[in-house]
Amino acid sequence: MGRVTVRRPVRMLTSNGERTRPDALAAEEPLELRVAGAPLAVTMRTPGNDVELAHGFLLSEGVIGDREDVLTARYCAGTDDDGRNTYNVLDVALSPGVPGPDPGVERNFYTTSSCGVCGKAALDAVRLSTRFSPAEADFPVTPEMLSALPDALRERQKVFASTGGLHAAALFTADGTLLDVREDVGRHNAVDKVLGKALLDGSIPAADRGLLVSGRASFELVQKAAMAGIPLLAAVSAPSSLAVELAAEQGMTLVGFLRGSSMNVYTGGDRVAET
Repeated sequence: MGRVTVRRPVRMLTSNGERTRPDALAAEEPLELRVAGAPLAVTMRTPGNDVELAHGFLLSEGVIGDREDVLTARYCAGTDDDGRNTYNVLDVALSPGVPGPDPGVERNFYTTSSCGVCGKAALDAVRLSTRFSPAEADFPVTPEMLSALPDALRERQKVFASTGGLHAAALFTADGTLLDVREDVGRHNAVDKVLGKALLDGSIPAADRGLLVSGRASFELVQKAAMAGIPLLAAVSAPSSLAVELAAEQGMTLVGFLRGSSMNVYTGGDRVAET
């Protein structure tokens, strides 16, 4: 299995001079996802939790909605120069009766770690319809609880602490308890991993959970949350205009610039108590 971090020598220049020392880097390797042997997508990700990533990806694409929809998820062909398995090709077999991915929403064969929907073959297919609408979910929260989330997340970002180069995503309860936390070089991969874990645990739809992300709130992250039935997305950084538009359409609460005791509530303000 690929390592989460890689050590490389670095020439460090400071006002006190320079020195060479080893530096820990976040690992980045391609993962090819296949369904029934047919290539579906390649994403650059941090190795680890690949089965969760695959489940979360297929959930957010509307292919599956339950752990029983997947029969098996196995590593397959893919070797390095020494003939060793790279663990960079994962093949998912869907359960009998579960339709495969719609050809109309197939991704281009390659997507980067920073982009979750830029590889879509058709822009009209970007707005996926969720089978778990978050609009009616009762998820009351307080500003005080939300403001404590970023510090709690940072404490559990073990790889970020050593590399400074990973995004993080976490699911949390209405009282502020952080549940599963996942890190990845791609923010959408981190979200797929944490959603895949919830799906494997039988916790989808996740109407009783919020999603916290360490960076900005993009359209694709709002869409992934909606596909999992999550009523609230909180981001440390800014949302995009399309993210706000989609959150409003889906009846979700979208919080951005979650820093210290301040935050912006863009949509679904009825779930956030007044200060």
